Amino acid sequence: MWAPPVSTNFASIHLAALTDEAITIIREVAAECDNPVLLFSGGKDSAVLLHLALLAFAPARLPFPVMHVDTGHNFDEVIAYRDEFVASNDVRLVVASVQDSIDTGRVVEDNGPRASRNRLQSVTLLDAITEHGFDAAFGGGRRDEDKARAKERILSFRDRQGRWDPRQQRPEPWGVLNARIRKGEHLRAFPLSNWTELDIWRYIAAHEVALPSIYYSHTRTVVARDGMLLSVGGPVVLEPHEASFEAVVRYRTVGDASCTGAVESTAATVEDVIAEVAAARITERGATRADDTFSESAMEDRKREGYF
Repeated sequence: MWAPPVSTNFASIHLAALTDEAITIIREVAAECDNPVLLFSGGKDSAVLLHLALLAFAPARLPFPVMHVDTGHNFDEVIAYRDEFVASNDVRLVVASVQDSIDTGRVVEDNGPRASRNRLQSVTLLDAITEHGFDAAFGGGRRDEDKARAKERILSFRDRQGRWDPRQQRPEPWGVLNARIRKGEHLRAFPLSNWTELDIWRYIAAHEVALPSIYYSHTRTVVARDGMLLSVGGPVVLEPHEASFEAVVRYRTVGDASCTGAVESTAATVEDVIAEVAAARITERGATRADDTFSESAMEDRKREGYF
């Protein structure tokens, strides 16, 4: 029976196949659509996605802009990282502001200690897509993150109101992508659909992709709330019965600071994180995002409204 050479690294072969698939998707969508944009949160998935997009068109400049939907409740480290990343790679940045949506009356902000702007992003995103005439938006979503993500195809279509209907998704037999859309519609493209959190970190290690420092172990003042460790300060204000404390933590995912929790961790290097993720038995969103535990269908409900 045939056996592979001992030196064959199947993890590397797997990662190379995922990389080739993602780059092919990015090039295909860019060729078929008139005005695409890449959604960039400053998180690990969008960082890998942007890195792949840069590779897809190198040595030419990225032919489409990058858009950040800014809730105004971001971690300072993430905003600094975002600005440095786009500047060093000569990328055009579009910022869509949730605060502007609030100021113009497009959305109404919740109040209270558990209020979050995360859900408000959908309106801001859809308004920005309409304003700039984007017909395709690349996102860093992966199928292993959430059951709603697992329902999506690589190309996910949105109607004239920006809504998603899982029953209307097109089949993609043999990886054949159909990017045709009618006027007023747009699509979301997910080149990382078949990746896992572990694949993301292995790519980060192999290509030395820089990330915000909060992805690695550090000491932070936090409060234990609803089973999560939330960073005290900014949108997170202590309630009378709560007490803050210092903990050694890192973030597995980056989002609105009001609803994104840290995990206790001493993983200070990429290799440490890979070992930690390989042993994890719950997805990063399931462990650290309050907005995903609001209801059984929280993610799907937001996606139906236009969330990415």
